[in-house]
Amino acid sequence: MFFGTVAWSFVYVSLPFHIQAISPWDDAATLRWTGWILGISSLVTVATAPLWGRWAERGDPKAMYVGVEVAQGVAFFGMALARTLPELFLARLVLGVMGAASTFAFIMAGRSPDAGTVRQHVARIQSAMTVGQVIGPLAGALAAARLGFRTSCVLGGLVLLACAALVRWGVSAPPAIPRARGQARSARPREVAAVALIVLGGNIHVFFLAAVLPSVLPGLGVERGRTLEAAGVLIFVSGVAAALGAVAAPRLADAAGERTLLVTLLVASSLLVAALAPLGSVWPYGAVRFLQVLCIAPVFPLVVARIAQHAGGQAIGVINSARIGAGFLGPVAATALLAWTSPAVLYVALAVIGLACVPAVRLRPAVAGRAAP
Repeated sequence: MFFGTVAWSFVYVSLPFHIQAISPWDDAATLRWTGWILGISSLVTVATAPLWGRWAERGDPKAMYVGVEVAQGVAFFGMALARTLPELFLARLVLGVMGAASTFAFIMAGRSPDAGTVRQHVARIQSAMTVGQVIGPLAGALAAARLGFRTSCVLGGLVLLACAALVRWGVSAPPAIPRARGQARSARPREVAAVALIVLGGNIHVFFLAAVLPSVLPGLGVERGRTLEAAGVLIFVSGVAAALGAVAAPRLADAAGERTLLVTLLVASSLLVAALAPLGSVWPYGAVRFLQVLCIAPVFPLVVARIAQHAGGQAIGVINSARIGAGFLGPVAATALLAWTSPAVLYVALAVIGLACVPAVRLRPAVAGRAAP
C-alpha cells in the first residue's frame, strides 16, 4: 500500500499542470476539464468498490489485489500514451474501473480473529498510505519538472506492477471467514451511512487542494515558472501533517472520548480551511494548511478501525468508496467553484462541508450499538 500510494500521488501532483500544457481551450474550460480528469477515476471507483468488496469477501482478496494492481499499472501506461484531454479522461476512467486496492487491504485486515489486531492492521495500512502520500507528491513534482509527465506515468506504472509481484509472492493468503463469524459480521445501514458521511466530508478537506493549486498559487505570489515545485512542497506539507495526524489518532482517542474528539477535529479543520481565505503569501498558506490537515487526518482511522471489526466486504467497500469519492468531489467541486467565483468563497464552502458532518458524529455511536473494545 505504501508503494502503490507513492505511484498514484507521484503522478497526481503533476496531472493538473500537464492538463494545462496540452489543453487547446480557454482557462475556464481547462479548469473544468482538470476537475473531471482528476476526479473521474474516483467517481467510477465509488461505484465499483462495493462490488469489488463483495466479490473479495466471497473469494480471495489477495488474488484480486494482485490483479487490480497489474491492471492499474497498465492503465498508467495508457495515461502516458494520451495526447488529448479526452484521451486522458478515458485513461483515467478505465483506471477507476479497476477498483481500489485499499478495499482488498482493509478486507484482509478485517479477517484477523482478534479485534486488537484488526485495529493495528488498519492503522498500519492507513499509515503506509499516508507516508506514501507524503513522499509521492514531492518526488513526483521534481520528476515531472525534469523528466516530463509521460515518463512519470511510466515510472508509476512500473511501481504498481512491482507492488503486484510483492503481494503475489510476499504475502500469505488471508484466512477464510468461518461461517458463524461471517454471519455475525454485519453493520447496520445507518451506521455505515454515518461513517461514510464523516469519511466523505473529512477527505474532501484533504483532496481538494491539488486541482486548484495552478490557479491559486499565482495569487499567493508564486511565479508562473515555479508553481509546479511550489505545488509539490504544499502537497508534501499536507502529507506530513496527514502522517502525523494518523499516527496520533489512537493516543488522541485514549485522551478524549471518540465523539468529543471527532467533533473537535471536524470543527477545527473547518475553521482552519476558512482561515486560508485572507492569506496572500505562500508561507502562511502552507502553515495554515499544515494545521488544517493535522486536524482532519485522524478522522479516517478513528471511524474506520471500529467498523472494520464487524463489517462485511460490501460495507467496507462502501466506506472506502466514500474516501475515494472525496477524491472526485473535492477536485470537481473546488475547480467548478473556482471557475465561477473566488478562492475565498471556495474555502468558506469547504468549511460548511466539514461542519455539516458534525451531526453524523452524534448519530454514529447511537446507531452502532457497540462500544469500542
